[in-house]
Formats: sequence, C-alpha cells, structure tokens
Amino acid sequence: MSANETQIGGTHYKRLSPEPWDVIMAWDRDYLVGSAIKYLSRWESKGGIEDLRKAVHFINKRIEIAEAERAAEHLRVEQRIATLVAEAPR
Repeated sequence: MSANETQIGGTHYKRLSPEPWDVIMAWDRDYLVGSAIKYLSRWESKGGIEDLRKAVHFINKRIEIAEAERAAEHLRVEQRIATLVAEAPR
C-alpha cells in the first residue's frame, strides 16, 4: 500500500486531490512554503483559524529569510562594485 493510500491521524488530506505533499514536491517548494501549503489546504477540515495562523507564521518566516537573502545579495553586489571601482585604472 502506498503512502497516498493511507493517512495516519484523520482524513483531512485524503479528501484532497492532489494531496498537499504531492503539490509541494511537484512545485519543488522548501519546508516553510510547503508547511504553509499544508496548513492552507486543511484549515477548513481540521484546524480552522489556528491552521490559517500557522500558515501565516510559516510565510512570515519565509519572508524574513527572503529579505535577509536579498539584503546579503545587495551587499555582495555593492562590495563587488567597490572592488571594481578601486581596481579600475585611473
């Protein structure tokens, strides 16, 4: 029996087609985005408003990471420009 044919602890995912983990894998999403997808897909059949809050929590963490990555990339570009300017012939 495949994992998609069983569910441990309820039926809230079995009623969905495709199941959230198949969507997450097909879309190649990371843990944080995948968790948000999971909570958003089940909120009406399992956790209600709490599941929506959990999804928002995971999304907020992903935003924090994306902003930090963008800031780090911006700093790398600025440093590279400064290096090129310093090395340019005068």
